[in-house]
Amino acid sequence: MIKGSITALVTPFKDGGLDEQAFQDFVEWQIASGTHGLVPCGTTGESATLTDAEHQRVIRLCAEAANGRVPVVAGAGSNETRVSIKYAQHAKDMGADAALVVTPYYNKPSQEGIYQHFKAISEAVDIPIVVYNIPGRSIVDITQDTMERLSKLPTVIGCKDATGEVERVAGLTVRCGEDFIQLSGDDPTSLGHSAHGGKGTISVGSNIAPKAYADFHNALLAGEYAKAREMNAKLDRLHKDLFVDPSPGPAKYALSLMGKMEPTVRLPITECRETTKEIVKAAMAQAGVTY
Repeated sequence: MIKGSITALVTPFKDGGLDEQAFQDFVEWQIASGTHGLVPCGTTGESATLTDAEHQRVIRLCAEAANGRVPVVAGAGSNETRVSIKYAQHAKDMGADAALVVTPYYNKPSQEGIYQHFKAISEAVDIPIVVYNIPGRSIVDITQDTMERLSKLPTVIGCKDATGEVERVAGLTVRCGEDFIQLSGDDPTSLGHSAHGGKGTISVGSNIAPKAYADFHNALLAGEYAKAREMNAKLDRLHKDLFVDPSPGPAKYALSLMGKMEPTVRLPITECRETTKEIVKAAMAQAGVTY
């Protein structure tokens, strides 16, 4: 089952291309640290600036390194339905266990358009789909009525919710059933999302502190909320300060301090400012991350 601390993996770059060894070493470190699942080619992985060949290669590298030990949920979203179908097929062909498909962005489709988009992908590619609802980037929101419709599609298994409205979880549980996997899309909402019935988070912070985030989510899954609150307090700044500058600039800077990869990002994302570097260092210290 897809649950717990699921890392939205950064994509290491070097000399203008993928740093394949750094990426596979990074995946191995994540799994050894207790991470419950992996998302290559998501927003944090700078999927918007990957070529088609790089997109496929990153998924393949992740699946090979994971080797079935944890679920791989590959980013497969686009605002063009045919392209999203192609990416979902790539995800399947490259060995991913599921596809993370974002709401079409920029186009501002209707609720019916959103439904038909996911229906077309579901019918074209036999791979489990996690629907990614993020109005802050896509402009449009998936209503609870539409999510209920989507949950009836045979390959749609759950959703990643980045609305920040944790109260949606209970309503979707009633509409979509207990087996519908509800994941938070934001680290700061993990605690509340879980309390309402969520099963985990697709996390940015777990790039930096995978063991701490895995332990935090193990406590949440066990219903140990007093313990989880204490852990959340230590991670709180990391949850938020990795976004002081556009992501994944701050996350890659933190990982460069830890010797995991270069801080290189692709335009239009830029490396984080000097002032941000100090903020990130302080957040790492609060979370107990050493380098």
